[in-house]
Amino acid sequence: DDRPTVSRSVSLGSPELGLTAKLDLVSTDGDEAVPVETKRGRVPNNPERSWEPERVQLMAQGLLLREHGYRSDHGVLYFAGSRTRVDIPFDQALEERTRELLASARLASVSRTMPPPLDDSPKCNGCSLNGICLPDETLALRAVPSAALEGEGGVELPPVRRLYPPRVNALPLYVQEQGARVGKSRKVLTITKRGEELGQARLKDVSQVVLMGNVQISAQALHLLCEASIPVVHLSTGNWFYGVTQGITLRNAFDRQAQFAAAADPDRCLEFARAIVEAKGANQRTLIGRNIRPRPRRVTDAMTALLKKVPHAESVGELLGLEGGLAAHYFGAFGESLKPRDFESEFDFEGRNRRPPRDPVNALLSFGYAILVKECTVALLAEGLDPWWGLYHQPRHGRPALALDLMEEFRPLLTDSAVLTAVNTGMVTRANFSRSSAGCMLGPKGRKAYLRAWEARLDQLVTHPAFGYRCSWRTVIRVQARLIARWLRGDIPTYTPMRTR
Repeated sequence: DDRPTVSRSVSLGSPELGLTAKLDLVSTDGDEAVPVETKRGRVPNNPERSWEPERVQLMAQGLLLREHGYRSDHGVLYFAGSRTRVDIPFDQALEERTRELLASARLASVSRTMPPPLDDSPKCNGCSLNGICLPDETLALRAVPSAALEGEGGVELPPVRRLYPPRVNALPLYVQEQGARVGKSRKVLTITKRGEELGQARLKDVSQVVLMGNVQISAQALHLLCEASIPVVHLSTGNWFYGVTQGITLRNAFDRQAQFAAAADPDRCLEFARAIVEAKGANQRTLIGRNIRPRPRRVTDAMTALLKKVPHAESVGELLGLEGGLAAHYFGAFGESLKPRDFESEFDFEGRNRRPPRDPVNALLSFGYAILVKECTVALLAEGLDPWWGLYHQPRHGRPALALDLMEEFRPLLTDSAVLTAVNTGMVTRANFSRSSAGCMLGPKGRKAYLRAWEARLDQLVTHPAFGYRCSWRTVIRVQARLIARWLRGDIPTYTPMRTR
């Protein structure tokens, strides 16, 4: 007899089955074909010596081989962990089950609603999509929808597993050297200026590229970043957020349809706006309560009185008034939390001003809010949402309204906190600013110093108040963006903003 022929990485497709596949290995002998699938683990201790998904996967490959004229009545699973071959017969029951699951998969692909998450399934631990699916978080919020919104002393949520890493290893690459150029060499980004190399970054270590001002990027580098789904963020020299260049990520049009439908519903907009205004005000109250001694009771009591009115606000306009009142109390006391080491009067803060900022603290706040809205825009785009169509902030040309909605709860927690760190630890000094009749501008060294404080803050671990596990602030932003998408689709009944206690 002739020796069987072994083919590797065989791509097959069938319009009739509506299925495409790449078969790892196929052994053929005449008109007979046997698919062989390698698994990293050991042989399961069950009667079939395999799991159903593995048997269905092989059966689907057998169906494709039959469509292409071969006889295929069995397949082989090779378990590398135990170096064992398990023969899988393609009987009638397995074929019917496989066709049933294929039909279910096709229905899921055109469905406008997500399948229900698995309940405390051990399969979720090793799944590469658990950080997107958020099964435990979704089920917990469905069970107790109002728990996190009650904040202090609310109803306790069911146990939630943190199934994804607490931190992401990849970090943003900030390029602020004016006249620099970002290129690429294989899988490495290179930053050069006038032929001199300023630095390098491996693609796997980069989560986004932030171009600040007059910085160029090559078409080859853009193609590489788009292919890797790494966004490129564009800021002006004055740190104004211009936009994002990114590849094709999620192709879920139903998320955006749900977003536009919610934005057209005044009741849902008001519900969402109440939640984020209450969370922002509570976080502002917490920040000044932690950083001012003695505690400013008069200010915190006034903010508490305004916060009690938020759940009863009957319009977005009324909420804007309450938010403005909270901000007036908060920024009126914010200056007392600033304690620069050299006691420079340059850091005296009398209130919020912008466009342009007139003092160093406001220059830092404006720069920090631009970086924060960039972070929120990237998180929303990763979820397939439209950052420019908001629910609380009204859509307007050039304004990422939904990103502004998301960033409200994080303003005091991230930007204001990073500003306090940068000023109070001496990371930024008077020499880092230039002042003129047009306003106050943060210089390149000051931007670098603030970005160090900002990245250190985003990398800090925090206990999520609703779910009880610890993760970094950067991860929290992404989780909140996913929760917004879940709420827009109706998968969870209430959006739960991030609040510290």
